[in-house]
Formats: sequence, structure tokens, C-alpha cells
Amino acid sequence: MKATNVYIALVSFLFCISAVCAQQPSSTNTQIDRVAQPSADAQQTGPTLLTYNEIIQLYQQDVPSARLRNKLNTLLTTPFVSNRAQASGVQPLKPSSPQTGKFLRVAEWNIERGLEFDAVRLAFTDAQGFSALMDQKNSGATADERARILDQVRLLKQADLLVLNEVDWGMNRTLFRNVAAELADALGMNYAYGVEFVEVDPITMGIDQQVILREVEQAYTQPGESKTEMIEHVKQVMKPDPARYRGLHGTAILSRYPLKNVRLIPFKVQGHDWYVDEKKKVSAAAKGEGKLSMDVFKEQLARQVRRGGRMMLLADIVDPELPAGRVTVLATHLEDKAPLANRRKQLEELLDQIKSINNPVIVAGDMNTSTHDATPTSVTRSLKQRFGSGKWWAEDAAPEVLIRTTPFGWAYDISHRLIGFARGVDDPTVPSVPLLGKNPEAAFFTTIEKFRFADGNAFDFRGQKERTSNGRAGNLADSNERGEKGFVPTSELGRTFGPVGKYKLDWIFVSPPGLTEPHGITQRYRFAPHFGRTLKELNESIPERISDHNPIMVDLPLEEPSGAAR
Repeated sequence: MKATNVYIALVSFLFCISAVCAQQPSSTNTQIDRVAQPSADAQQTGPTLLTYNEIIQLYQQDVPSARLRNKLNTLLTTPFVSNRAQASGVQPLKPSSPQTGKFLRVAEWNIERGLEFDAVRLAFTDAQGFSALMDQKNSGATADERARILDQVRLLKQADLLVLNEVDWGMNRTLFRNVAAELADALGMNYAYGVEFVEVDPITMGIDQQVILREVEQAYTQPGESKTEMIEHVKQVMKPDPARYRGLHGTAILSRYPLKNVRLIPFKVQGHDWYVDEKKKVSAAAKGEGKLSMDVFKEQLARQVRRGGRMMLLADIVDPELPAGRVTVLATHLEDKAPLANRRKQLEELLDQIKSINNPVIVAGDMNTSTHDATPTSVTRSLKQRFGSGKWWAEDAAPEVLIRTTPFGWAYDISHRLIGFARGVDDPTVPSVPLLGKNPEAAFFTTIEKFRFADGNAFDFRGQKERTSNGRAGNLADSNERGEKGFVPTSELGRTFGPVGKYKLDWIFVSPPGLTEPHGITQRYRFAPHFGRTLKELNESIPERISDHNPIMVDLPLEEPSGAAR
């Protein structure tokens, strides 16, 4: 029998064992089904969750039963919504400054599944607690750096609206937390959660322990720590748990304003089939059974068998002090494993969804504007994303392996050191220039800049220096912080070479009322973006970083500001 068939048979056998164990006795299966439902809460709504056995079926069966397909489709098109904070009397903070008066602070953060949950929670709530966590994690920050980091925590605490990407619910790697709900409770916020993917990979579920342990054996070279202890850690973290496994991964909107009219809309254009395309890698891994093959190891790291696809999560926040009493928030995470043209098609779908809206609109999320067909990652991040926190790989000692394990091997290719590539990575909004090079992301931003709502409104591209956090002007500088060259990166590899390995992937776009031209025919600035920031120091305050993305934030004045210099 071919190795591929042996591997598939092994996985199927392990699945069957798990299913039998989950069904004996019958009362156990009933309990699993019962706890898989959303909690009873008059302020919370949402679809029925999948049972553990149903998730197993979604991996085994290329074409599930009609009943299971319908249940999955409902999960992927119906948001979870809780306005518990509103019901308990929570009000927006509505912070104020001399420059803007009262404002809405918006933060966006790809939190990398919530792997460093405590750090994320404290970053939004408690500067003193965050400082203690830095000590616990052996932060190497100097006194001056610590002061700047804690100032960034104080800034984040004033955010009344959060958009979070890569949010887990019921996953081994994040200790089976409902990350969105737990963060909302800790912050005193309402929340909406949209499921992007149901994780059905037997490796992710902890069922295929042989593959898991082989990955650790091949990857672990970190000195000064017992490999045996690390293997035991992985065994414990990745132990299958039918009662707690939900397998959900998605995007969340958290708000101290009430959330209304929440909807979850999958993109028609996906660009990558996370079930069919990723399942093919199973056979590639099986061919390397028992071999120390780095190519096979790379396939195992990159593989994520999932049901679902990229989507948009929309919600209205309501308050009498907001322009028109209502603002629409659209949170999204565009596909990275797809040609750039596919991301532009997703953008066009997004814009079509909001075109008829006649109140202010905020679009935020991880747009994956890497200038290429995939966003690179390092060995360390891949392992951490699979197994949760832990020391793994001394990247400095193995740059050649890092190069080989970067998707498609392109991140360090010499061609990417050309002037055109550097321009596009530094600033993916710049137009292509003859002789200097083509910027493949230019069309993405041109599409946003030229877009007009049905009432003629536009997204604000003004970027005037007096309305930026550091005095650097340029397109979108008021909503997304610019650096000395281009934008401050929101994502970086563990090792970088000049611009290579640094990317501006995460964005906030705002359409304030009465702005008919993106560069500002009107001089009104109510609800226009001010003082956009990228909180890089906060994210890098602990070893291995809180996330592989830096948080970003912007302030939106609730009235016409009297001044802007900060």
C-alpha cells in the first residue's frame, strides 16, 4: 500500500477511535452536544455550534450530509452577538483632548489567535499589570522603553472600538478559550464574532500525535531547555478534548457602544480553498513518513485544513453623539494565499456591500498587502501558531532553514531587493513608476481612493501633517502612521534584511461625513482620522512578541476639532 494510503488510513482509524470514545457511553455524547451550544444569555445571540463528531465528519467527508452542510453554512453566515455590556449599564468612555475635543478611539489588531491572551488583555486594560507581566516574561526593555510601552497601554485603554483578526474559540493552542467573549468581559465591551474557519485538521485537533511529535523532534534545537520537557508540553497542549473543542477561528468587533444590525457575509471570491487545497498536503507529508525531510516538515507547518473562507463582519454602533447617530464598522481579513488580483476582487465585493450606506463608515483589518501571493512566516511563528506559546527555534543560528521555510521561498530572493520592491514594501500605496519598478499593490489602494458611496462620500486620504501623530504627511498618514520611508510596518519576520521581511498589512480606512473627495475639497474634520499610530514597542515588549502583527489605532473627533497639532 502506498504511504499516502497508509497515512490516510491511520488518520481515519484515529478519527474512528475518537468518535467511538466520544459516543461511549451514550450520555457522554449527549453532554458533548449540549456544551457545544452558545451560553444562555438574553443579550447574546448566535448559531448552534458544531459537535466534536460533526467536526470530525467535516474532515473525513469531502461532501458532508445535507444536514451538516446546512449547519456549517449557518455557522459561517450568522454572527455571534452580545450586548451584555450595554445591558449592564456600560457607557462609552468618549475620551477628550484639547486638539480634538471628545473622540472615538479605534484600534485594530491581528492578535495571532490570542496565543498571548494575558498580554493582549492587559494591553487593553491595565498598565501596572502589563508592567508586571513584562517582568514575568523577562522583558529586556530599558526604563525609557518601558515608559513608552506603558504609555501605549494607556492609549489602548481609551479605545471604545476594537477590530480583532485571528480570534480563536475552543482551540487547543489557545487553551480552548472563547477569546472574543473573554476579552469583551475583561474590557466591559459588547462584541460581535464572525466565524471565518472551522479548524478540522487532525493535527490541529491533537488527534494525529505521531505527526505532532515528529514536528517537534525535527524543529527543536533551542539550547538550555529539555527537549523531553518540550515534548511533554506539546502532548499536554495538543491532547484531544471533545468536550471543549469548538474549532472556530474568525474576526471580532468589540465596542462600548451598542452593536446593531450585525451581519456576516462570506466573500464570493476566495482565491484559496482551505479544505481541498490544504488536504492535498496530507499526501505530501505521508510520502516523507520516517524521513528527516525539511521539505516535508515545511508542508506540515504550512498545512491548515479548514472549512470556511474569508468574510466581512459588519456592525453599526449607535449613539446620539456620533454623526447621524450611527457609524458602520466593517472588519475583514483578506486572503493571503491568493494572487493579488483576488484580493482586489474581495475589496470590490467589500466596497459593493457598503456603497449605499449614507452614514460614516470605518473599514479595518488585515488586508495582507504584502505585494505578493502569500504572507511569509518564520519557523518559530509557525510552530507557535500550531502549538501555542513555547521556546522553539534559534532562528539566528539557522537562517538557511528560515529561508527554505518561508512560503514559496520568495521572501529572501535577490529579486526582491530591487528598487521597485523596496518602494512597494515601504509604501504599498505608491503608484508604479517606469524604470524604478512596479508596485503590484498600487491598484488596491487606487480602488479605495477612487471609490464613491452612493451619496458621493469618499474615504479620507488627506494625511495632513498637523493631524498625524509624528508630523509625517502623505496619503493616509492621519489614519495609518508613516515612518521615515513609507508606513511603519505592522508585521515583521524574526530576521529582516532592509525592507525585506517588513510589511504594512493592517489598515484603518475612514469615510467621515461630507467628504466628497479623498484629498479634501471640504475642510471639515468631524470624524475624520487623526493621529494614527502603530504600537510596535508595545507588541515587542515581551520576548517572541505578543503577536506577529503590531496593533494600530486612530482617533475620530465627535465634533469639529478646534486644532490638531499634538
